[in-house]
Amino acid sequence: MLLNEAVDYYHSLLTDRLASEMDGMMRKVLRHRSLYFGSRPICTVLRPHFYLKTQWEFLSNETAILLEAFQRAHDACMENADLRKQLKLEDYEEKLFDLDRGSVIPWTTSRLDSFFSVDRQALHYVEYNAETPAGMGYEDVLAQTFLEMPAVKQFQDRYVVRHMPLLGELLNALLWGYQQWGGTHAPQMAIVDWQHVPTLNEQEMTRQFFEQKGIRTILADPRALEYRNGALWFGGFRVDMIYKRVLWSEMVKVMGMDNPIIHAIRDHAVYMTNSISCKLMAKKASFAFISDERNTHLFTEAQQRAIADHIPWTRVVADRKTQYAGEEIDLLTFISDHRERFVLKPNDEYGGKGVVIGWECSDKEWSDALRESRTTPYVVQERVDSVRRPFPAWNDGKLTISDRFVDADPYVFYGSKVHGCLTRLSSETLLNVTAGGGSVVPSFVIEKKD
Repeated sequence: MLLNEAVDYYHSLLTDRLASEMDGMMRKVLRHRSLYFGSRPICTVLRPHFYLKTQWEFLSNETAILLEAFQRAHDACMENADLRKQLKLEDYEEKLFDLDRGSVIPWTTSRLDSFFSVDRQALHYVEYNAETPAGMGYEDVLAQTFLEMPAVKQFQDRYVVRHMPLLGELLNALLWGYQQWGGTHAPQMAIVDWQHVPTLNEQEMTRQFFEQKGIRTILADPRALEYRNGALWFGGFRVDMIYKRVLWSEMVKVMGMDNPIIHAIRDHAVYMTNSISCKLMAKKASFAFISDERNTHLFTEAQQRAIADHIPWTRVVADRKTQYAGEEIDLLTFISDHRERFVLKPNDEYGGKGVVIGWECSDKEWSDALRESRTTPYVVQERVDSVRRPFPAWNDGKLTISDRFVDADPYVFYGSKVHGCLTRLSSETLLNVTAGGGSVVPSFVIEKKD
C-alpha cells in the first residue's frame, strides 16, 4: 500500500541521534508555548499523521454528505417538538431555542470524530462536536513545528507535503457569521471560557492570532461579563462578538438563565458562535436520531447510504422495541445481554466523562451503568473497529516505534466546508487528550513526487 510505503520511508530516515534532536526541538517549542497538560506535552511522538490525497478526498466527501444529514435533522427538530423529544433535551434548552430562529447557521465551526481505517477505507463516526470544537491552535503549532524538523524536510525530497492551517479558516468563518448576523464593522471579540480550563493555553494562541489579523480580542471568564447600556462589557472592553468555548450546560448550571450573555443575545446586542441550537446535534443522541429507523424518511437516498456506511447503530437507552440488524429487539434486554458489542455514553458530556466500554468492563460495571441510564440520559452505540498505526518516539534514551490508537476528526466550517483534521493518539481505547488519555499530532496530505 502506498501509504505504508511512505510511513516506512519516513521511519527509515530516523536514527537515535536524529530522534533525540527532534524530541528536544519539539519539547522546546511546546514548553515555550505552554502546550503541556500538567507535566505531559501535547505531542509525544516524532511523526505527523499522513493521508494520501485520495484518502483525504474520501474522508472529506463522505463527511460532507453526513453534514447534510445532520443539517436536515437539526432543521426537522427545530420545527417539531415531538422529534426533539428523541434528543433528551434539558428544559433550559427548549426555552432558549427561540433565540436561534431565523438566524445564521448555529455552528460556524464544528468537528466530526471518527475512526478511519485507510487500509480498508472503513470510516465510522462516533461523535459530533457541534458546540465547542477544540484543538485547532494545537494542530497549527504542531504542523509548523514538524515542518521545521529535519526528518520532515528530508521526507519532502520524495513527497509533496500539504498541511491545512486552521486558525485562519476559523477566523474567516467567525467573521462571516458575524456579517450574516448583521455586523457592519470589525468586531471586538471575546473568547469566553472558564479561567481555569486546561485548554486556556490554546485559547491564548487563538487570541494572539486574531490580534495579529487586526481583530481586537480578549480572553474572558463568562462570570466577568456585564450587560449595561445596551452592550456587553468586559471591564472597559466592549464585546461585539463571542467566540464561545464554554459549554452551554456548564454556563447555565453556574450562572443560571438570568445572565448577561443571554440578555445580550436576546436583545441582539452581541453575536455568539456557536449558538444555542447547536446543542441539538451536539447531543450524543443525535447519532441515535439519524440512525433510528423511525427517522429514515427525513433523509435522501445518498444521506441514508452515508448513514448506513459510517454511523454505527446508536440508540437512546430506553425501555422500547427497536430494530437491530433487521430484527426487532427489546432494547434493554439486548444491550444487557451483549455488553461486548456496545459502549455507553452520557448524552451531554465531553472529554470521555462517563463513557463505559462494554468489552473492557465487568458485568457489574455494565449493569451499574445501565441502572444509571434510567435516571440520566445515555446512548448505547455499537462497537466500531479502532485504528492502530505505528509511530516513532524517543523513550528512555532510544528510538522506539510502536502502535497507537489513532482517530480522524475533520473540522467543519460554515456548517459544510471540511478543512483540516484533529488527530489524536493513545495507547488506550479512549482517545481524549484533556482527560489524560492521549496526545495530538498534525495531519498532512502527501503525494509521491514523480
